[in-house]
Amino acid sequence: MDGRLYAGGEDYEKEFDPKDYLETYYAFDSGTMAENEILKFNLENLFQTFTAGGVCGNLLIDIGTGPTIYQLLSACEVFSEIITSDYSEQNLRELEKWLRKEPGAYDWSPAAKYVCELEGDRHRWQEKEARLRKTITRLLKCDVTQPHPLGSAQVPPADCVLTLLTLESACPSVDAYRAAVRGLVGLLKPGGHLVTMVALRSQHYMVGPKKFFGLHLERETVESALQEAGCQVLRCDYRPISYSEACSKNEGICFVVACKGSSV
Repeated sequence: MDGRLYAGGEDYEKEFDPKDYLETYYAFDSGTMAENEILKFNLENLFQTFTAGGVCGNLLIDIGTGPTIYQLLSACEVFSEIITSDYSEQNLRELEKWLRKEPGAYDWSPAAKYVCELEGDRHRWQEKEARLRKTITRLLKCDVTQPHPLGSAQVPPADCVLTLLTLESACPSVDAYRAAVRGLVGLLKPGGHLVTMVALRSQHYMVGPKKFFGLHLERETVESALQEAGCQVLRCDYRPISYSEACSKNEGICFVVACKGSSV
């Protein structure tokens, strides 16, 4: 560990290593128990949200996709188009490698098999991956600290905005977090859904030997930010579980589904 605390923005672009990140947090059953427990928590909540939860439609925008696709494995069954986005060109390149089945692309088959098992047929994981590759239509740059997080990119209002473990690492303050939530809600059509997972009371997280900033957020702060942005919180699944101490310093996690009001 080099001792420095890296932040978002330029630090993130230059210092964040997607391969280290994937190996630390998404190794599935070969990884540490805490990271696996949180990954499965997310997969199960996403499955619930996009099946029995009834969140579906034409367009889903994933904000802060990073180098990962696990968060889209259930969504691709109920959305006809998915737009992914990230601040880092390295992350977008890693995602593109998976989409194109290039050598060295990360193996997401354990996560795909887990989701297919939740859906009732573990053996259709290859069909699942093919469907997701077909459903992702665009890879865009995003910056959640800006009023228009997708910049000048032309995108229609979305039925759903998804953002997992993004805002607490990108926003330097609670005020910036609240502004970022407003920006994401602005991407939604009235009645659309914002789905987010947050590592609560975060201080930092590790990517390889490098320590990155994490914003301290309480569950109440997350819910009030959504409400102030014009959303009704439909569900908040809080769990008092945290990442392993060697990987991240946080206390608890929450998965939230909110709906944008018709007057926003």
